[in-house]
Amino acid sequence: MASYNFLEPYTFKNGLKVKNRVVIPPMTEASGFEEGSITSDELRYFRMHSGGVGLFISPVANVSADGKGFEGELSITDDRYLPGLTKMANAMKQNGTKAILQIFHAGRMSNSRILRGTQPVSASAVAAERPNAETPRELTNEEIEQIITDFGSATRRAIQAGFDGIELHGANTYLLQQFFSPHSNRRTDQWGGDVHGRMRFALAVIDRCYSMIQEYATRPFVLGYRISPEEIETPGIRLADTLQFIDTLSGQPIDYLHISIGYAWRTSLNDQSDTEPLILKIKRQVQGRVPLIVVGSVEKPADAEKVIDAGVDFVALGREMLREPQWVQKVMNDDEKAIRYTISESDLDDLGITPAMWNFLIVRLKSAMHVSNQPDYDKGQFNNKLAPHEGA
Repeated sequence: MASYNFLEPYTFKNGLKVKNRVVIPPMTEASGFEEGSITSDELRYFRMHSGGVGLFISPVANVSADGKGFEGELSITDDRYLPGLTKMANAMKQNGTKAILQIFHAGRMSNSRILRGTQPVSASAVAAERPNAETPRELTNEEIEQIITDFGSATRRAIQAGFDGIELHGANTYLLQQFFSPHSNRRTDQWGGDVHGRMRFALAVIDRCYSMIQEYATRPFVLGYRISPEEIETPGIRLADTLQFIDTLSGQPIDYLHISIGYAWRTSLNDQSDTEPLILKIKRQVQGRVPLIVVGSVEKPADAEKVIDAGVDFVALGREMLREPQWVQKVMNDDEKAIRYTISESDLDDLGITPAMWNFLIVRLKSAMHVSNQPDYDKGQFNNKLAPHEGA
């Protein structure tokens, strides 16, 4: 069997044992039913992609009715979803893989069409800097407290459904990040202001979720947090505030911190003179207090090993796991030459990728490549340039 450090097991402080350090990150598959229930196509996809990796983090599920961010999204807003979520957890837990359910509230990254006529909400009434963005309604204090409660209820449901943990989606510009960002949060009450005020919502959500784990979990159940280090908006999140936030998060009852970046060795978006990779800055700030997961254009075993050798605890493969669900198994069997690094439309059914998911990826590709008005697309772009929408 191949000898790589990323194949070594890991045990979280709460006792959850993971068979290796390879992670499937949360990736949008847009294949759920309109009202948020899971479909048989999704269950098939989960079964096909599970079994090799140590951790499988699910596509995101919304915790509140006004927290839905896109069509085909999973919901965990009510106990009626528990039977489907239980099937989902079982499908993700093949051959010892641990199943993590990512949960969120989309905030202003939704719209009244997706919310069936309801205005999106956020920390403040400030629209996102993107085409056709709607101006959200500012949440009241009572509504904020209700969303915190919703995160706690979602955690309880994840425990009851049989997942091995949850990941709070505090990245990719969704509501948890919106409260931390000085662009989307202009509040002057306890939920806004300086960096400490803008942390308060995330810390309250963590506290509520942890209390539900303490009350309901009868087995090791992890609580992860995902974060985006920077924003390009002005005002927006800058690295100094993020490192301060990460220092605070490292002292919270979370079991891992997941860094959401498009390239694992990315440097600052805002300071071109700073050539140190963000993950090394974050690792130094954390000082071993909490395990780290990093994602971003990791494809080959050598890429994954480089991340682990840098002292990062887990490495996530997104796009590559769509193309090659047997990546870990082939590495373990000394069959690296058989790893698939490209994808064709003729492969989609064999990979469990639904037409809805494929269309989602291609629409995003067209947007990213500025070719939305062209009649066709270069299928090779998916293999070379586009990472899937990880975490939404």
